[in-house]
Amino acid sequence: MAGAGCLVVALALMGCSDLASDKSVAATASKVVAGSAAAGLDYPATPARVRRMSAEQYANTLVYVFGGDLEIGSPFAPLQRTDGLIASGAAKAGVTAGELQQLQRSASAIAAQVVAKGNIELKTSSHRDYLVPCKPASETAADDACSKLFITQTGRLLYRRPLAAAKVTEMVAQAHKGATDLKDFYAGLATVIEGMLIDPKVLLIADTTEPDPKNPGKRRLDAYALASRLSFFLWNAAPDDALLKAAENGELYTKKGRTRIVDMMLASPRLEVGVRTFFDDMLGFDGFGNLAKDAAVYPMVTGATLRDAREQTMRTIIDQLITRKNDYRDLYTTRETFMSPALATVYQVQTAPGWVPYAFPEGSPRVGLLSQISFLALNAHPARSSPTYRGKALREKLLCQKVPSPPPNVDFTSVTNPDPSLRTARARLTAHSTTPACAGCHKITDPMGLALENFDGAGKFRELEQGSPLDVSGALDGKPFNTVQGLGQALHDHPALASCLVKRLYSYGTGGPLTLADNAALTALDRGFAQSGYRLPDLLRMIVMSDAFSEVVENPVPPASAVKTADASSTQAPAAN
Repeated sequence: MAGAGCLVVALALMGCSDLASDKSVAATASKVVAGSAAAGLDYPATPARVRRMSAEQYANTLVYVFGGDLEIGSPFAPLQRTDGLIASGAAKAGVTAGELQQLQRSASAIAAQVVAKGNIELKTSSHRDYLVPCKPASETAADDACSKLFITQTGRLLYRRPLAAAKVTEMVAQAHKGATDLKDFYAGLATVIEGMLIDPKVLLIADTTEPDPKNPGKRRLDAYALASRLSFFLWNAAPDDALLKAAENGELYTKKGRTRIVDMMLASPRLEVGVRTFFDDMLGFDGFGNLAKDAAVYPMVTGATLRDAREQTMRTIIDQLITRKNDYRDLYTTRETFMSPALATVYQVQTAPGWVPYAFPEGSPRVGLLSQISFLALNAHPARSSPTYRGKALREKLLCQKVPSPPPNVDFTSVTNPDPSLRTARARLTAHSTTPACAGCHKITDPMGLALENFDGAGKFRELEQGSPLDVSGALDGKPFNTVQGLGQALHDHPALASCLVKRLYSYGTGGPLTLADNAALTALDRGFAQSGYRLPDLLRMIVMSDAFSEVVENPVPPASAVKTADASSTQAPAAN
């Protein structure tokens, strides 16, 4: 339980605290630091942070180390969204006593599975036969040599760096004592595995640093911390053996070496996991965890419908951005997606069993992510649509423009219990937004949300609301449109769309909220992203190849006068409903 006590302290403290064209991409990445100097900054670095591993990162890591047939459970509590991302909340996460107990139980169960002996009658596999790289001289006694081999190999992967000799000796002694007391080599080994799985150095992603020999007086991530930052960013899991070897031999600190490693990581199927996790976070899809629709109003919407809606958007993103390497902005105008039987009922189309590629025909109002069920159903009420929710989501999630919460004592009667003569959402919101305290906010959310009123609260297309025709005209920051297609094009062309993705990705990759010192790097990345044709793999490459990604400052004091704030492009207005 000593390890558990350390975990409490550590987590409490943490709360206080197509690649042929890539030469030009790499050249742009190298300008990130130069851009910082031009802005008058002393450093392009991000703060050194300590983050709590997410439940998904923990699971992905254990799947790589121990295989995919273990039952891992959910030992971590959800993180709080910070600066637009749940991932940023990891830098301020703590743990309760109850959560610590759950971690302990989970670690014990996982350790037992790792050393489990197979049972022919129960048809269970013997994990120990392939997870433990040696056979003890006796299964009923300690075997220090075998324990040391397992601890050295497995510890290197779990701790994301080689274990110190003293630590290995300590763990071997623990395994020896456990095996002697329990008269079972594997039971003794399980006590060590359990201790590893609750060790703060495993559960916390720490930006350990060292002096930067190329820049006297400055610091950089050490090679293993850089390997972790790369891996958690691109793969959402701890580094694999190849990445740790690159850290061990210093390859990550050479341009040629890091290029080789990044090429490998971007070409790996594991990139899809990382990209999915990022966009799921950016789009707020954690909201699907408690999303429900009124069955009396939307009987066609089932749990399978909502699960498939989330998956449809993820498949669209991966296909467009990773498989095809298309322009990021085209996500909001494309007619190409994927279809399943559960979704076809709401989309009112024919499809085949399973997931199949699907393209909505020309003239269809289904264009881009905004017209997919995921966005429409998630940003709506259980029994009706919500232009304000949808407009707010567009502003905050896609343009990084903050819409404040409603002021106190706002009268929502005209929306929640409207005059029967107000048959459409536009009419009801017009009545509501005549209130001075509400007008400013609704002005920046409703014109986009009302353009999506051809879709009800479940995302099903409609032309009328309560028998009245729908007016879906509007404007996005001065660009007028008359159709959903027009809204998609206006969003595609909005300069904040691409820059918002840059901000979110950079924040996600460096492990915490943006600071003033990040603005010069963001400006250079914005420019490079545009020059690349807004290709996501190129943006990922620019971020991880930049010195700004690996340089850190341990006690940053950003020179506020040298840069604009990270949210200078944000729209501020009175609150939204």
